[in-house]
Amino acid sequence: MAEQLNPDEKLQLITRNLQEVLGEEKLKQVLQERELKVYWGTATTGKPHVAYFVPMSKIADFLKAGCEVTILFADLHAFLDNMKAPWELLELRVQYYEQVIKAMLESIGVPLDKLKFVKGTDYQLSREYTLDVYRLSSMVTEHDAKKAGAEVVKQVEHPLLSGLLYPGLQALDEEYLKVDAQFGGVDQRKIFTLAEKYLPSLGYAKRSHLMNPMVPGLTGTKMSSSEEDSKIDLLDKKEDVKKKLKKAFCEPGNIENNGLLSFVKHVLFPLHGEFSVKRDPKWGGDKVYTAFEDVEKDFAEELVHPGDLKASMEVALNKLLDPIRKKFETPELRKLANTAYPDPSKTKAAGKGAKPSAAGEEAELAPSRLDIRVGKVTSVEKHPDADSLYLEKIDVGEAEPRTVVSGLVAFVSLEEMQDRSVLLLCNMKPQKMRGIESQAMVLCATIEGEPRRVEPLDPPEGSSPGDRVFVEGYETGKPDDKLNPKKKVWEKLQVDLKLSGECVAHWKDQQLMTKLGPVTCKTLKGANIS
Repeated sequence: MAEQLNPDEKLQLITRNLQEVLGEEKLKQVLQERELKVYWGTATTGKPHVAYFVPMSKIADFLKAGCEVTILFADLHAFLDNMKAPWELLELRVQYYEQVIKAMLESIGVPLDKLKFVKGTDYQLSREYTLDVYRLSSMVTEHDAKKAGAEVVKQVEHPLLSGLLYPGLQALDEEYLKVDAQFGGVDQRKIFTLAEKYLPSLGYAKRSHLMNPMVPGLTGTKMSSSEEDSKIDLLDKKEDVKKKLKKAFCEPGNIENNGLLSFVKHVLFPLHGEFSVKRDPKWGGDKVYTAFEDVEKDFAEELVHPGDLKASMEVALNKLLDPIRKKFETPELRKLANTAYPDPSKTKAAGKGAKPSAAGEEAELAPSRLDIRVGKVTSVEKHPDADSLYLEKIDVGEAEPRTVVSGLVAFVSLEEMQDRSVLLLCNMKPQKMRGIESQAMVLCATIEGEPRRVEPLDPPEGSSPGDRVFVEGYETGKPDDKLNPKKKVWEKLQVDLKLSGECVAHWKDQQLMTKLGPVTCKTLKGANIS
């Protein structure tokens, strides 16, 4: 097909359905002379899910346009991003990603012989690459590195140095893979602009950048490997697909943040050129759409019911997933899936004196070890030796209120703090802050950036001081008397504490709750909790 397309037609195919293109003029120049070289990279962290069909369908477009496409399995990036993939599991996860992504491509009819597959550590540990990392580190400021990774690298209260290296390595990949353009989600934009700014300083060419929109998940927020309810796994059984679609966010007539409509637009139409909606004959019967705009219009006007859209999506999704499920029925690939992503709940305790495995340690990190309670601020004033700190007395249902020092002065007024209900982590080791011992920590939603945004978490209305806060599914566990700072239990669990798109607090895919309902915050969607 590519031989029959002129450069303008190739550009249209390369850029269709993208949210943004940086360096389009350079793309046009290259296409006048030769075929475009593009790469897409994926960090081998959590299990790929159905949202990965969005970049897969664009890769199909690139190939139809005659592009030379490289797929990078970024194993080193997976480790650098707050150790999302333990070192000892890196190789297994690369193998899993390669198998499952090849199965996805085959299920949508993409010829694998037209693709080049590369593992990051095959070249990122070379002398030349390592020297370039040092050269780049001498130019990029801490501010620029942190800003570049803000939407991609896991944001925590005490970030690791590795997360600051991540954006620079992704920039260097463009040179070492010898491409004209990098393709990724629009959440990578700041990394792309860092690459455009700094690669020329190393004597390397500035590349173009192709950005997909972020497809909403089933809950209406970004589809995430770490948020179970937001995604459909590629190996989910048909009954699981039905169950998750039934719970999906899909309000009648609402086309905003609708993950189902986005999937139809960015995957099904580019692949098939049509979408069939299954309807009861009394509502007009089945209808085949040949343009996404018509589907969206009919849904907005409530001519397509959410139940019909979900049922039609179920049929289309299972057609895509069936070949992948079949491929992973082999004993070898079943074993690979289980060893690359071990189930912590099935990990046997290590023998006495034995060093626990990464999976075993994960099993020990139950969120029930955190003693989180509802507290009520009974008095608050500025810290006598620090205007940036509050000194608070907070009732947590004990004989005496706890003394707490918090850094909320810049974010919440004295009046707002007085008599406010908050969440307290009560079993951290007390810490002296400007001479006063803080006996607990107020938990807050936090978004790093300029400006930094912080809001205390809110317990359900009607909560009382001392009410226990637990993670759904971990109600019966007993908190540690005191968290051992050397074991970094809080730091390891905190990585997976965050707010959903509905401002509901989660640990991984489970809600933080009291007996009265979920914990929330007022406005900071998708924020981390610290």
